[in-house]
Amino acid sequence: MLAKIITLVSTHQLEFVRFMKFATVGALGAVVDFSVLNLLVLGFGWAKEYANIVSVCCAILSNFTWNRLWTYPESRERPLHTQFGQFALVNLIGLGINQIVFLTTDALIYAPLVEHPFDYNLAKATAIIVVLFWNFFINRVWTYRGI
Repeated sequence: MLAKIITLVSTHQLEFVRFMKFATVGALGAVVDFSVLNLLVLGFGWAKEYANIVSVCCAILSNFTWNRLWTYPESRERPLHTQFGQFALVNLIGLGINQIVFLTTDALIYAPLVEHPFDYNLAKATAIIVVLFWNFFINRVWTYRGI
């Protein structure tokens, strides 16, 4: 009985550590995401809805690389193309969620209240936080299943 309890606690601790690593990688991805978004909007004059798609895709590539190398290093034993395909599919659905949250909160909440050229960054932060949980849990049970 004690051995089962210890195993259960160890498993939960490992998952917590993995979630924290995933969140750290996600924070790096958020830096990539915000940087590309603002470069495209402010530097090149892109519409934010298109810039958001490109910035999220850049973050997806960063996140996949660092999750494969650091969060789930055991996953490198699996074929790269299969794993990236799964990760990309989960994250493309996450992109859809991100885009809906980003555009909705920007139009209905932040733009009317903040009135600042960077107001869309608040909407971006909201979208990233919402999608973090989707990406972690679905990738954990599908892309990184059994690890």
